[in-house]
Amino acid sequence: MSFALTDVRLDTPACATGLIHFNNAGASLMPRPVHQSVLDHLQLECDIGGYEAKAANDALLERFYHAAAVAVGGKPEEIAFIENATRAWDMVFYAFDWRPGDRILTSRADYSSNMISYIQVARRYGAIVDMAPDDESGQVDVAALENLITDRTRLISLTHIPTNGGLINPVERVGKVARKHGIPYLVDACQSVGQMPIDVDEIGCDMLSTTGRKYIRGPRGTGFLWVRKEWIEKLEPPFLDNHAATWTDVNEIEIRSDARRFENWECYFAGKIGLGVALDYGQGLGVAETWTRIQSLSQSLRDALSRLPGVTVWDRGERQCGIITFSKDGVSSDSIQSLLAERKINVSTSSSQLTRADLAAARVGSMVRASVHYFNTEEELDRLIATVRSAD
Repeated sequence: MSFALTDVRLDTPACATGLIHFNNAGASLMPRPVHQSVLDHLQLECDIGGYEAKAANDALLERFYHAAAVAVGGKPEEIAFIENATRAWDMVFYAFDWRPGDRILTSRADYSSNMISYIQVARRYGAIVDMAPDDESGQVDVAALENLITDRTRLISLTHIPTNGGLINPVERVGKVARKHGIPYLVDACQSVGQMPIDVDEIGCDMLSTTGRKYIRGPRGTGFLWVRKEWIEKLEPPFLDNHAATWTDVNEIEIRSDARRFENWECYFAGKIGLGVALDYGQGLGVAETWTRIQSLSQSLRDALSRLPGVTVWDRGERQCGIITFSKDGVSSDSIQSLLAERKINVSTSSSQLTRADLAAARVGSMVRASVHYFNTEEELDRLIATVRSAD
């Protein structure tokens, strides 16, 4: 481990209070430098005014675009700051001029907000949603996905790491299919940026969305969108303002040529600075190194839970991530979550509202979701395991 665990835990104040945080796939804990950067900008707004604070911190605000580009292997002009991952995803999805008969190709485990958007577009414009089946490991079946492509397939859209189940979808293999057939490719990387190394060229996608609050360890109310340069001017955002476009004449506008056409003029400036600091913080530790630790911790927890009487671990896929989902016979997921909370252990639960098709296939109504990060310890894993063992 090239980074110092003691240091990152000192940078995470809650670690000193006895709190055990296994809800990093929901919202992780901000490191001190990230938290302080947000406080500093808010204080400056209080001291000198919002517009003035923005002008004074313009270099920090611009730094965000470089940090985000490094995080995904893109260019700063391909980055847009958006208030969350869902809205970032929406800004490109709804930028397509959908027509009757257009086909959207996705997977069974795609996120609920994305599914809702597919259904809305299908109802409003007459588009068709094609859902590729899973392979025997539980991840999207790439060969079956390719067989679903027709001359009306307008978009391939895939969630990299679904919200539950632990699996990592083979987005790079899907990217090769998308390029082979010349179909634009949108990746929801909400759970993967910050957790594992990401390179948009290796993935082969044209658009990618993510959030700040999860594995990046940034502030809530932040996220970003990456759009490949060749696609930026092909996509007109579903709405524009005087930041995204210029009013050039009484009846004329000119839309920005960079990815900031997908942004709003008004935004969470303190959060934008904090997100840039969080991205730099993660890069400074080494994403490959922290990913190795996340994998080690999650596999240890997965193995230990699977050995407990009555516990079923639901994680699938050839490759698995820091998200572990499980249930225990005769004990509701909500009861397990409550018991853990009483002992200062944070987890969440996943229900059918989040990934309906995925959970229906497992024939389970809800699961406990524990999501580890690099600052967690083996002793914390033991505390969770002992508590689940005692649940009845």
